Amino acid sequence: MTIRSIPVADRVTDAFFALDTDFRFTYLNERAETLLKRPRKELIGRVMWDEFPQTVETQFPDGFHRAMDEQITVSFEVYHAQLETWFEARAYPSETGLSVYMRDVTERKSQETTIAQHAAVVEAVYDAILTLDRNRELVTVNSAIEELLGTDRSDLIGEHVETLTQQAGISDDDAVEIGRAITDVDVGNADRRQLEVAFTAADGSDRVGEFRFVPIEDDHATVAAVIRDVTDRHEYERVVTSLHEVTRWLLESDDPEEICAVAVHAGSDLLGLPISGVWLLDDEQGYLDPVAGTAGAHDEFGGLPRFYPGEGLVWDVFEGGSVERFDDLESITELYNPETTLRSEIIAPIGTHGVLMTGALEANQFDETDVDLVSMLVENTRAALDRANREQVLRNRTAELERQTERLESVAEILSTDLKQQLSTVANALEDDADEWEFPLAEDSVETTLDRAERLVDDVREFARNASAVGPRCRIDLEEAIECALEQSQLDSAHIVVERPATLRADADRFSHLLETVFDDVAARADGEVTIQVGLLGVDETACSRGVFIRDDATEIPPTAHEPPAESTTGGAVSAPASSIDGLGLTLARAIAEAHDWTLTVDTGENGETRFEIRDVTTLETQS
Repeated sequence: MTIRSIPVADRVTDAFFALDTDFRFTYLNERAETLLKRPRKELIGRVMWDEFPQTVETQFPDGFHRAMDEQITVSFEVYHAQLETWFEARAYPSETGLSVYMRDVTERKSQETTIAQHAAVVEAVYDAILTLDRNRELVTVNSAIEELLGTDRSDLIGEHVETLTQQAGISDDDAVEIGRAITDVDVGNADRRQLEVAFTAADGSDRVGEFRFVPIEDDHATVAAVIRDVTDRHEYERVVTSLHEVTRWLLESDDPEEICAVAVHAGSDLLGLPISGVWLLDDEQGYLDPVAGTAGAHDEFGGLPRFYPGEGLVWDVFEGGSVERFDDLESITELYNPETTLRSEIIAPIGTHGVLMTGALEANQFDETDVDLVSMLVENTRAALDRANREQVLRNRTAELERQTERLESVAEILSTDLKQQLSTVANALEDDADEWEFPLAEDSVETTLDRAERLVDDVREFARNASAVGPRCRIDLEEAIECALEQSQLDSAHIVVERPATLRADADRFSHLLETVFDDVAARADGEVTIQVGLLGVDETACSRGVFIRDDATEIPPTAHEPPAESTTGGAVSAPASSIDGLGLTLARAIAEAHDWTLTVDTGENGETRFEIRDVTTLETQS
């Protein structure tokens, strides 16, 4: 190296040093001194490997030996740990040794790392990403585009963007809109543009893509596009909109079973839940009763089961009050039906009304979106059932007011007729015995008249208590209820035959008064001791409604008592049926039966005996 070249080398910003053929330092510039942290006077004439043994484990030995042996220029990158700096080393051989330049490339390495990281992120994201140059040609595409369109990126790079829109089956009108969006972003008319475009995926399915275009600063590309598949979001929005329409249908119905049928079919058609059912709580029986199910549920199970308290996940979720998702039923212990073919389920309480259950034959078939949609469906169903219940309460109240009006009319007519008869009796007696100073009615007649008046007052009081209202129901022993009613009735002498012991659920006071009224009727027709037979109806036949009959051998009941009160053209009762009972008689008994949702009929047998039948007593059970 000449004396003239030394100052020039010192002015070089890169680190520079020279080695002879034995790898001894022959020259170092100031930057090299700074880099190696050693003054040149200590290094000149020294072997590099001896002075810097740590370099033996780097790329320096191989690179320098190769340059020296093959007399070729070599370059490599090396990281200086102490300086936390990347250097690019270039070794130029000559007959006398090597000239080595070391350039700081830390910034370039950082940029390359960042670019590599960005590229990795672009490749890793689910969204399709591409870049375009000013000629609308594709510069880069990520793997998501390859998967979305089923094509290799090499077939797209360098091609016009129209190639992509054609492969994606995008319509001409949408392709024009895409071109306008790219131009607006490229020329600076917009910071970003966003479009939703229908396209065809690699599997042939129709999809919806959200195209977002933004400007970028790059040596090759000017516009970047991110394409996100939003088909599921569109479907979710469509389903939510449809559920709102279903809500309108639900709220138009006053029938709970119809509401539940609409709910399960909405779940099947809109949410893709073919195996679904709804169970409503039977307040009287205390179980969850199946009221609606999809065809898929009936095909799979041949009918839906009834759930009693504590039975299965359905009951547990109903009591818990929160929607539950079960991804794999095989992992659940103590299933209600371990043999079930279902593997996954969503069970959703419908408030306090019941539950909706949907299932699948494979595990892990439901996600949080399904839970959200089912929750929305059951909430709408709950609102519809609440409304139906309120409407039913209003209808019941209206009907009750109408019944009260009818009862008052019946009471008024009976009071009028009965009291007129009593007054007529007194008037006739006074007329016949006008010349006598003594009160014409005998003691027995006075007592009878007073008894009749007292019974009439009792019946009126019972109507005033609202005979059609039913209080809390409890389990009643039929024989005990009959004995109690006999004691309270006017029947002095009777032989009672109860064929079979039984129980039923009823308002104890109301049921006792019903029986007492029937026995009073028997007493009014009795001439001496009578025999009363009490038997059960329908308990041994599944197709018949259950009930109780009371048959007596007293005088035949008047034919007009066989039928309920007649109705006027305006819907109100015009008169109570005639009966041998003093007071309101069977009108009161029928009102109590109807309040329990039972039916009371009176008929005459072939031999003249009278038979009372109380039907539709669903809670009637025999006792062993």
